[in-house]
Amino acid sequence: MAARTHNVAVIGYGLSAKVFHVPLIEAVPELKLHSIVQRHPQPDNDASKDHPNTKIYHAAEEMVQDGSVDIVVVTTPPPTHFDLAKLALENGKHVIVEKPFVPTWKEANQLIGLAREKNRLLTVYHNRRWDSDFLTLHHLLRTNTLGRIVEFASHLDRHKPSLAGAKAWKSRPEPGGGAIYDLGTHLIDQCVLLFGVPKKITAFLGSQRQGDQTGYEDSCTVLLHYGDGMLATLKVAVISPETKQLRFWVRGERGSWKKYYADPQEAHLAEGKGPNDAGFGVEPADWAGTLTTTDTDNGTLTTQPHPTLTPPPTYKSFYTQLVRALSSAAQDDVPVEPMVAAAVIRLVELARTSSEDGRTVDV
Repeated sequence: MAARTHNVAVIGYGLSAKVFHVPLIEAVPELKLHSIVQRHPQPDNDASKDHPNTKIYHAAEEMVQDGSVDIVVVTTPPPTHFDLAKLALENGKHVIVEKPFVPTWKEANQLIGLAREKNRLLTVYHNRRWDSDFLTLHHLLRTNTLGRIVEFASHLDRHKPSLAGAKAWKSRPEPGGGAIYDLGTHLIDQCVLLFGVPKKITAFLGSQRQGDQTGYEDSCTVLLHYGDGMLATLKVAVISPETKQLRFWVRGERGSWKKYYADPQEAHLAEGKGPNDAGFGVEPADWAGTLTTTDTDNGTLTTQPHPTLTPPPTYKSFYTQLVRALSSAAQDDVPVEPMVAAAVIRLVELARTSSEDGRTVDV
């Protein structure tokens, strides 16, 4: 029997839709890009021209009335996520929400409850769970190569000292905005996936750019304190003039792993390379991380390159796992559990409290 095809509607037609969702949806045979909601097409940004065989709506309220739509992907700016996800769930659609999930923990729990009530699948697009460097680290931890971890550092730093060219919603204070929601949620999600929810949190949110009078927080440093003494340092910076940016530095009793450069999938997608193309997501060999291990007998340290997983997992895995969840009709099978995504938002809220009050906060 042929596998069922699920019709997908994408709300929004900006970078998120065009780079991170549409190419992946089109790469999965069981999914069909059925429709796109674009409120205000422009001559240089028109979904109907880019996808002439796809149905185009100009209002989400109209699209959700289409009974042939099975899945709705919300890719609009964060302040709209809650209302659009709620609208889709109320109309019987399965829902994918681009990260950050929603601006508040309360809204996250409301959507989780609504999805349960409507018996619909709900998930959040934390695609960096499928970064090849992160999964390489996951393998090192699973095999206990580094021993008991005492310090975990995870960075997404860039050198962008000017706001020129930044997307409007990424350069002004608004619900769900700022570095901690934009990139920080990726780092928090990965840390929670590896180590669970911390006991305490200390955070510093602010702007590194000189002369920024908007109140927009372009950078963040978040310390997650764990019960076993491990400290996780999560950092997003916009002023980091480095030829290679630190991505991970993890230290344990038996060894350490240091990795530079960000996963290449985002750059490949932006270049128009698809997830089924040869070489997609493959790092240059000289991007390999550095693994240092300790000889437990004599304490000798050995350092060597540690290649990233090959062939690399890709963001396409999010959608292939979603297809499996649709087949099983089990919320537990979705690629990103909404309860974990909600926990991430809760940690973001606590980070803001910590930063504003200048204190460490219990979780």
